[in-house]
Amino acid sequence: MADSSDFTPSGDDRAPTDRAPATPVPLVTPRKSFARRNWGKLTLVILLGVPAAGLSIWTAVAMTYTYSSGERAGFVQKMSRKGWLCKTWEGTLYTDIARGFRSDSFNFTTRSDSIAQLVDSLSGKRVAVRYDQHVGLPTSCLGDSQYFVTGIRAIPE
Repeated sequence: MADSSDFTPSGDDRAPTDRAPATPVPLVTPRKSFARRNWGKLTLVILLGVPAAGLSIWTAVAMTYTYSSGERAGFVQKMSRKGWLCKTWEGTLYTDIARGFRSDSFNFTTRSDSIAQLVDSLSGKRVAVRYDQHVGLPTSCLGDSQYFVTGIRAIPE
C-alpha cells in the first residue's frame, strides 16, 4: 500500500511541499582526450621524432652490418682528419702492379685515432690494410668512404 504522505489531496502530480526545491544540476562537459588536448605537440613529435628515430635505426644497422671485409696492399700516400661536425680520418692507399706502376687508388676511413697514427707512421711504406665495408650509410658524417680500416701491418719489401 501506498503511504498517504506520498500523495497530494488534489491529485496534483507536483512534488510534495515538505521537500526542498530541486537545485539545478550543473552541466559537466566531458574532459577531452589526450590526443585532442595535445594535438600540436603530438604532430610535432610525429613530424620530427619519427624520421629522427628512423634515421638513427638505419645508421645503427648500417654501421653494425658489414657488407664485406678484406685486405688491400699498397702504399699509403695520404692521411688527413676531415669533417665539419664529425671528424674522421680519411686516407688514400695506392695499389701497385709492379714497382713504380700504380694501378688504382683505395680511399678509406678510420674513426680510431690510434689506427690513424699507425697508418700515418707507415705512410710511404708498403702496407696491408684490413677493412670492413659498410654500405648504405645515411650521411658523410660517419666517413667519406664505405671502407673503414680496422687494422694495418707493414709488408717487408
